[in-house]
Amino acid sequence: MASWTSSEFLYEEVKPPGIHFLERFKRSGKLSFKQYQAMVFVLTFIAYIAFHATRKPNSIVKGTLSEQPTGHFKVADKGGWAPFDGPDGTALLGQIDLAFLAVYAVGMFVAGHLGDRLDLRTFLTIGMIGTGVCTALFGVAFWANIHSFYYFLAIQTLAGWFQSIGWPCVVAVLGNWFDKKRRGVIMGIWSAHTSLGNIIGTLIATGLLKFGWGWSFVGPALLITFLGIVVYLFLPVNPVAVESERDGTEVDSTMRLGDTITESFLSSRTSTGFDRRAVGFLAAWKIPGVAPFAFCLFFTKLVSYTFLYWLPFYVSQTEIGGEHLSQETSGNLSTLFDVGGVVGGILAGYFSDQLDGRAITAGGFIYLTIPALFLYRTYGHVSMTINIILMFIAGLFVNGPYALITTAVAADLGTHKSLKGNARALATVTAIIDGTGSVGAAIGPVLTGYIAAISWDAVFYMLMTAALISGLLLTTLIIEEVKTLLYGSSEEDEAAAASTSRPPIDVLI
Repeated sequence: MASWTSSEFLYEEVKPPGIHFLERFKRSGKLSFKQYQAMVFVLTFIAYIAFHATRKPNSIVKGTLSEQPTGHFKVADKGGWAPFDGPDGTALLGQIDLAFLAVYAVGMFVAGHLGDRLDLRTFLTIGMIGTGVCTALFGVAFWANIHSFYYFLAIQTLAGWFQSIGWPCVVAVLGNWFDKKRRGVIMGIWSAHTSLGNIIGTLIATGLLKFGWGWSFVGPALLITFLGIVVYLFLPVNPVAVESERDGTEVDSTMRLGDTITESFLSSRTSTGFDRRAVGFLAAWKIPGVAPFAFCLFFTKLVSYTFLYWLPFYVSQTEIGGEHLSQETSGNLSTLFDVGGVVGGILAGYFSDQLDGRAITAGGFIYLTIPALFLYRTYGHVSMTINIILMFIAGLFVNGPYALITTAVAADLGTHKSLKGNARALATVTAIIDGTGSVGAAIGPVLTGYIAAISWDAVFYMLMTAALISGLLLTTLIIEEVKTLLYGSSEEDEAAAASTSRPPIDVLI
């Protein structure tokens, strides 16, 4: 039965009602461990697809909202929308993006702290349904004829908070069921939800735009609300909540979907159940590797989110093969950046597993981002074919390290050996890394809103500089991993050194 533990401010998870329903159809009356893992993989995957799908309408309708008025406000793809149809329209849209991302960044730290203390299934559901309501309210302005800048600002501010709940929750749940072995490729595949969510959100928003820009928001809003209900009914937060144990006693040296789970949930049983202490915020920062990867993601996400929010607009404002594209065509074309991101995330995860080097892989992709951005800006206008190829390549190198750091790296650090397997740190560590990255994500789009009015060349120089700084921040970790590859170091030696040279992390800080 669900109950609060006041001394630790924890919520004891219970078996989801949908699981009880499914068990009625099982001859054994119980789902297997692998079935639970498959369920977790799919549910967290589609949940975050929905989160990202609700972020795309803003970028899709930017061109429509900022067009000069023709005397009619409720025209699907022209006429503009006050107050965004004036000379400072792009700057106002950038301020709305900043409000959303700033609250998202701050909310990430709060949500991560709470995520290690509350029922993740309920918490995630609140984030999804709240996001759906806010997204729909933004679109309602179309029919209600609302033109107050502060209305849109308030809605996006609230949406930023609800959106911030999603990421710490889904990574923590996935990390509860899968351990480090081949985590890179598993999470590389799983991280495709970011790009697929962008693609699906773009297709829905552009497809509905011809009926009025309000529908571009309502469509994704209905999707995430429905999926939020599904998550509440079926998501198993961890093996303990559903009383599940791994099939068999052997731990395979190679991880397939369904083979292994985090050590903490297998080894932390106590006389009263499980040690469910949550790692404190400052203690999580002390985990080796958290700080450099967090600050690296600051600049990596700055680049990624600038493309997320401004690529469709940039494409519509740039002559490709001698002609300008429509808003709908520009939005659809921009999905190729996310297709490249899917491939990049999978490749980054695979290479990091093969090399056993997260920092080496992330750094390599980040440094290759610089020439990819330069080539796209310089030659992307020559023809549609060249634009497609270069956009795909840019997406691959921009989103590859972003996906790796926010998934496999965060999960690795959230179950770091310095925690001794005794603490819950996944949501907190995930929030620190992605929250720090989200500060950069907030700065990039708003800077672009101002810089683009001067020169798109300057925007791309800003992005290339950010990529360079991002790579440099991983230098120490890259050197350590290269030394390990060249000279070798067993996990036993590392554990022994850690236990003698570093005091245990205080989980209550």
